[in-house]
Amino acid sequence: MAKPNKKGPTKTVDIFCAGCRTQLFKYRKGGKGALVKCFKERIVKDFTVEEGVCPQCGVHFARDTLIRGAPALKMVGGKVSMK
Repeated sequence: MAKPNKKGPTKTVDIFCAGCRTQLFKYRKGGKGALVKCFKERIVKDFTVEEGVCPQCGVHFARDTLIRGAPALKMVGGKVSMK
């Protein structure tokens, strides 16, 4: 299978915890759809201490996985929001 484009999109979005509104990532997202996964190579700035866990409220918002051979975070539905 094809890997995601290394350079990726130029538009960045801010990803927040849905529960406590703490900023988790600044991410280069492509397309207009919902946030289902975050490729690790596209994360511009990471505000988390532990991967997939909100630093403020401790909620697990994502799990580590491989998607198309690239490391990614698979988001848990309803745990994150983006602007």
